[in-house]
Amino acid sequence: MASPAGILVVAAQRELRRALFDTFDRDGHFVVHSARDATHAGILLEGRSPLALIVIVFEGDGREAMAGIDVLRGLPASASAPVIAVLDDGAILKPVVLPAGVSDWLYASQIGPELLARWQRLQQATRQAQTVQVAGDGDYRFAFDEVDNEWLIVDPARGRIVEFSPALVRHSGLADHELRGRPLQDILAFADVSVEQVVAEGARRWHPARRRSVRGVDGGEASARPIRHAGRDAVALVFRSDRAGARAEAALTLLARIFNSGSGDEGIGEAARLLYEEMGLDYVAVWSARQDDGGAPVQLVQHWRGEEQAWPGPHLQSSLRLVLGGQAMLHQSDAARLAQVDPLLGQLGLAGFAGWPLQDERRTVLGALLVGSRQPLPALAIMQPVLRCAASRFAHAMELRHTRAQGRAEGLLDALTGLPNRLLFNDRLDTVIREANRTGESFALLFVDLDRFKTINDTLGHAVGDQVLLTTTQRLRGSVRGSDTVARYAGDEFVVILRHIVKSEDVLRIAEKIVQVMSAPLRIDDGTELQVTASIGVSFFPDDAPDAETLLKHADEAMYAAKSLGRNNYQIFEGRAEQSQQQNLALKSGLRHAEHKGELRVFYQPQVDAVTEDIVGMEALVRWEHPELGFIGPGFFIPLAEETGLIVSIGEWVLRAACRHAQEWERRFGLRLRLGVNLSAVQLMQPNLLEVVASALDESGLEAGLLEMEVTESISIKAAPNLVENLQGLHRLGCRIAIDDFGTGAASLDYLRKLPADRIKIDQSFVRNIGVDPDDEAIVRATIEMAHRLKRGVVAEGVETEQHLEFLRANHCDELQGFLFCRPLPQPVFEKMLQERQSLLDGVSGTAA
Repeated sequence: MASPAGILVVAAQRELRRALFDTFDRDGHFVVHSARDATHAGILLEGRSPLALIVIVFEGDGREAMAGIDVLRGLPASASAPVIAVLDDGAILKPVVLPAGVSDWLYASQIGPELLARWQRLQQATRQAQTVQVAGDGDYRFAFDEVDNEWLIVDPARGRIVEFSPALVRHSGLADHELRGRPLQDILAFADVSVEQVVAEGARRWHPARRRSVRGVDGGEASARPIRHAGRDAVALVFRSDRAGARAEAALTLLARIFNSGSGDEGIGEAARLLYEEMGLDYVAVWSARQDDGGAPVQLVQHWRGEEQAWPGPHLQSSLRLVLGGQAMLHQSDAARLAQVDPLLGQLGLAGFAGWPLQDERRTVLGALLVGSRQPLPALAIMQPVLRCAASRFAHAMELRHTRAQGRAEGLLDALTGLPNRLLFNDRLDTVIREANRTGESFALLFVDLDRFKTINDTLGHAVGDQVLLTTTQRLRGSVRGSDTVARYAGDEFVVILRHIVKSEDVLRIAEKIVQVMSAPLRIDDGTELQVTASIGVSFFPDDAPDAETLLKHADEAMYAAKSLGRNNYQIFEGRAEQSQQQNLALKSGLRHAEHKGELRVFYQPQVDAVTEDIVGMEALVRWEHPELGFIGPGFFIPLAEETGLIVSIGEWVLRAACRHAQEWERRFGLRLRLGVNLSAVQLMQPNLLEVVASALDESGLEAGLLEMEVTESISIKAAPNLVENLQGLHRLGCRIAIDDFGTGAASLDYLRKLPADRIKIDQSFVRNIGVDPDDEAIVRATIEMAHRLKRGVVAEGVETEQHLEFLRANHCDELQGFLFCRPLPQPVFEKMLQERQSLLDGVSGTAA
């Protein structure tokens, strides 16, 4: 019996691999191969049956992905499979330059709502093409009935419309006499070419276009292809509207943008604006039911396409009260009959109206979404899913809003299971690695992922899902020793640290034990028995990796290997100690050419004012995007660079690139953002350091006062005799000086007293323990006070929870940096964030004016 056709997903970033894998896994595709690159894919596909689909992520300029497609086309299993391209949100590649072998594409933010729909359309197109080949002349008409696309059949000799699809009539509102026999240019116009040229070529290329409608014109795109109609040559044109209310695909894109909007009140406002504009609505309002004003609902956002009104109070709006009571309302075209009981609807003169309750997972009403239109609402097949999904987005934002009000992520334990959460686990893993480096100990990391857990949540509900997670916690704890660590990493992912390993066989016995224990039937509250299995990946320290990030990555890859082998088993990462040594040598060799090959990237992490939370600066952080291994963490390759002496040229490259970016952002946005760039001990001992920095400033045009050089406290003044002289020279240039990782060295007071430092950066190891270790809290408090007495500013690194934020604010820390606000971002994504911030400020100033 032939094995089922598989799907291959190729992505360097673990988060994207996981999103792609989960999307297909939810849809019931049994064999999903997950690879980090084409080389890895080749290993996975050896001896496999032909694939049904390849999904490959394009990052940056897309060169690696394009080369990867060429490699995959040379493998028997993937030679003829269709390809869907996923453009990473930070990719600079434009869709128009995707290779010809790509069947379809979408952005990474659209994976959840749109990927499966794209895959289904590819399959449908293949079936339809086969049908047309068999049926021959005239059988294109099935497309009118089965696809909600807008088709026009044109006589190329006369340029007039001879046939059209029902979808075109529905979406445009044009009558039969306004279409049949009319010149094509009366209905359709192209932005870049003439109508006659498109009809003559019939080349199936998509062109920006506008289609006439009763509302005026609708924007979109159109494509032409030659056909036979009534025994004659003709041309069929298909038009795809950009209006979300007219086309399901556009509605999916809208939902992806809504779900990709920011969090908090800003995210609610942005999502409401998208819904209002893209659906062509005349009224949108979002209400919150959780407020302090005597329990009365409060309006969070409102859009109205009309003159300002004297709005009736919420107690007078009967429709609002019904929705807040949990009742959904949907009146596609007869909303006028509600005007007698609801003064708001009578006042606005709406024909279409809908209200949707915003509910959490326990069906508690958090608020209400109200939308309306002077015209009938779009087709229910589009409107209902859009409202349902938008309401889910708003409800999630309100839950997050409420959580923040109570203190976001206050503790380090998972609220459901009581296990350490990801934050605490990462801290413990770092501690275990430091101890292992000191003692020579080996340990194992297990990545445990529940199989098809999403299906349980979707079919049986989150309450049952919570029972499964609690039982999993009990079973994992019962399978390991008291000295081992079990943590909930994310969702249905758990991680286990097995310490004090004598023989690797001991780890394998525990992994096998967990597999067996997990596969035992699980009885839920209503008496039903569930079979919940787990896939486990195992990596070993130090054989498989010397750092936490790589160790987790290898265990994660082994876990995916277990899933691709049918789930309910464990797999060991296939590295060897001698291979690691060879890889170390290979990495050193690769690092020598990384700069010239364009593999180095500068990421930026914002620094924010502790009071206003507005961006005041950014730290430049170098990343190495290895052509085969993907992004390599700085904790791994920076020591290699220092060991080989390459840190000098790499540091200079980072400085020059960061100065160029910072000057461009200053020219465009004028934010006066301070740029922090790290200096290593080797760089600080270079006699030409001042010339290098001055040259970078001159070339970029960046003002010296906006550049801050960060010096780690671990650099000894005695070990770098010209340290003070170089820093004083940088000060004379006008640059600022910051002492990085403050508190970890042995000469803190000496640094503050002798060096021309403007600011200090409290090391994240102290910030991370706020709320956990009173001694570290005392160190942070004393450091801030001491720095302020010496007229130095203070930045706290590693701010990850609201508890950190509140403590640092209470103790008058000046600025903050950490994941609570933003992760390090690649240059294009950071620039996009600055752009959105500027747009928001322009909107506020425009409103005030």
